[in-house]
Amino acid sequence: MKAVIFAGGAGTRMWPVSRKSSPKQFEKIIGDKSTLQLAVERLRPEFDWSNIYIATGKEYSSLVRRQIPLLPQPNLIAEPEMRDVAAAVGYVAAIFAKTSPHEPFIILWSDHLVAQVEVFKKLITLGFDYVSHHQDKILFIGQKARFANQNVGWIATGKVINHLKQFNVHEFVSLHYRPTLQETRVFFHRPNFSWNPGYFIVTPKFLISLYQRFMPDMYRQLILLQKSYSTPNHLRQFQDIYPKLEKIHFDKAILERLDPQHAVVVSADLGWSDIGTWEALKEALQTHPSDNLTKGQVVTHQTQNSLIYNYTSQLVATLDLEGMLVIVTPDVIMVCPQESVPDIKKVIQELEATGNSQYT
Repeated sequence: MKAVIFAGGAGTRMWPVSRKSSPKQFEKIIGDKSTLQLAVERLRPEFDWSNIYIATGKEYSSLVRRQIPLLPQPNLIAEPEMRDVAAAVGYVAAIFAKTSPHEPFIILWSDHLVAQVEVFKKLITLGFDYVSHHQDKILFIGQKARFANQNVGWIATGKVINHLKQFNVHEFVSLHYRPTLQETRVFFHRPNFSWNPGYFIVTPKFLISLYQRFMPDMYRQLILLQKSYSTPNHLRQFQDIYPKLEKIHFDKAILERLDPQHAVVVSADLGWSDIGTWEALKEALQTHPSDNLTKGQVVTHQTQNSLIYNYTSQLVATLDLEGMLVIVTPDVIMVCPQESVPDIKKVIQELEATGNSQYT
């Protein structure tokens, strides 16, 4: 069993904790470990270190090395330039298609929360066995939807066609990448729709064949990289060809165009959340709508439904706040109503425009 954890992206939606120099997946958003460390931890010991891979931008290679010191050197895939998910997944598929074309692997992400770890482990183990015997299919892992979430993809499923012990295997109908809020409200009330965490199991040979069909130009470039892999010329070719790959999301490039007969879906309650925004983090960890979510030295009085994260040694005290976001780091303090969180990017743009990019 192989697993690839993708750890790219700047994570600007969780500024000021997440910065260009150290995006959210490398920060201790939950507890005393980064979400990347938690993602790796979920795979051990079922996955040997030799079968765990991490893909990230070259500028974050040292962060990965520091946080995951037991990762073998060849298993760190450092992209010379960020070219979105289709290029990142395609490169991994091309390399694996050369070294182990029929061995299934799983795609995972570094900035997620999975509360039901044992369910997750059991499901992916059974999923690997299924794909080993159905090599012309992708097995998607779905998360039972908790609300009409437009920040994630959605999967539509059909009838039950198989069983993996306690898990039902459903027909795949369609995948919807980041639908509108109105669409998600419809999906949420339909029992055959689930969230798409972006976790799937597939063989390299089948996945690269989908690039050949749906992204022929990218496929030809990926094959050039595949041919040079394990040769002295590969690094130069990687640095030359990879930045020229089309910048497009994998779901748009491949998955939304996938024929139903080429995939199945297994949905479960994994306690999964994509904690890519402060709102998502609050939804994932908050037990009651009026509860506060705090970290560090924080005292709250007559404060409710607020997120207060303090990354300094000083005390942060709040009084008469409701629905607020308060983030305190050693060099930045940000305070805003939670409904203004989507506009954090405007603050970052303002900082860059005024010569204060060191804070971004």
